[in-house]
Amino acid sequence: MNFSEMSGIKQWATVVVGGAIVTGALYFTLFKSHDESNATAQHALEDKIRENNELESYRPKLKQMEQQLAELKQQLEIEQRIVPDEKQVDGFIETMGAEAQKAGVELRRYSAKDMKSQRYYTEVPFDMELDGPYYSALNFFDRVSKLERIVNISGLLVSTTKTPNAAKVKHTYQYAPNESIVASFTATTYFSHDLQPSAAVAGKKPGAK
Repeated sequence: MNFSEMSGIKQWATVVVGGAIVTGALYFTLFKSHDESNATAQHALEDKIRENNELESYRPKLKQMEQQLAELKQQLEIEQRIVPDEKQVDGFIETMGAEAQKAGVELRRYSAKDMKSQRYYTEVPFDMELDGPYYSALNFFDRVSKLERIVNISGLLVSTTKTPNAAKVKHTYQYAPNESIVASFTATTYFSHDLQPSAAVAGKKPGAK
């Protein structure tokens, strides 16, 4: 029987049934697929929102953590100046020479002595000799005591330029008229254990007048 031969009620029934079939087919093929994609996207969005909310709870602590890191970095820099690593042995000698020049004394020679390894650091002593005016020598030792890094002075022997051997210096020089004293002493500095100091330091000596 053709559609045109059906009664009006049957025609409407056929249209309704056909529409239902088409709608069902579209739902299971197209609409359901879209619904599932939307549901997946919604779950992903909810997971991201939940993750962001969890991370948001750390925001007030972020500034505090950054400040703590900055403070730790600053403390590390200070500690490295006070007790630097052993690769800066030459820097220590340069520092002592610079302080001697500022104070107006002659740092004549130095030689490294045996190192003493401790648990967290290494003691590195140097035998040194200087000469110059009395108050300039006092100024030198005062300046050394105020250095950022730790330097201990021990075994200090002082004598006049007329009797330099009393200070047990290794060499004597043609002293300037304003130089009144000579001194020998041990300057001990400290290094971390990161590196071993250069063995060449032991035999190195500054130029003499």
